[in-house]
Amino acid sequence: MLYITGDMHGDRERFQAVGRAGLRKGDTLLVCGDFGFVWDGSLREERLLKWIGSRKYQVLFVDGAHDNHLLLTKYPVEEAFGGRVRRISGNLCMLLRGEVYTIEDKKIFAFGGGDSLERYAREAGDDLRMPTPEELDNARRNLEKAGNQVDLVITHDAPAKLRQFIQIDSLDELTSLQAFLEEISRTLSFRQWYIGKYHANKRIPPRFSLMFTAIQKYEDPPVG
Repeated sequence: MLYITGDMHGDRERFQAVGRAGLRKGDTLLVCGDFGFVWDGSLREERLLKWIGSRKYQVLFVDGAHDNHLLLTKYPVEEAFGGRVRRISGNLCMLLRGEVYTIEDKKIFAFGGGDSLERYAREAGDDLRMPTPEELDNARRNLEKAGNQVDLVITHDAPAKLRQFIQIDSLDELTSLQAFLEEISRTLSFRQWYIGKYHANKRIPPRFSLMFTAIQKYEDPPVG
């Protein structure tokens, strides 16, 4: 089974909730950015990453606005699930921007990154938060190969049109990433789209969900 949650920010206690959610061997936990466990490169952190990677279920995350992007780039890129990933440790992988994966028989489009809501809070690799033109082109190519049809979309940020449901006070601050996600939302056929970043557990009918601390099991929506 596929499960989806939001920003974890390196909080190990969040895995207690994951355990209570009943994930079993072979299940997959998808994290919508700000994973936060790859942060300082310490030996303590390395042990924690190995612990996460040894879970009986897979943990797959997209990058967020508050991740150590420089450190993430140190991990090797390899092929998995029909796309490219960064293998962090064992069953723990980062899903790369613009890739289309097949995970548990579901087609999943992943696109991380996002600008910080806290303009004063800047971390290492700040210039890597937002996508490059190459990453945007890669996404368009991969979606075209997939026939512009997937089951799930996992992103950290949201399409522009959803901002009125999220942050009314920032409607004049459209980012290039939000504009791109709006672009693909108009042409992409998908069942459900899950978004992190905004620290809310909220469904935006009919097919969008903001994810934070909730752990949601994915089920295909009914037809019609």
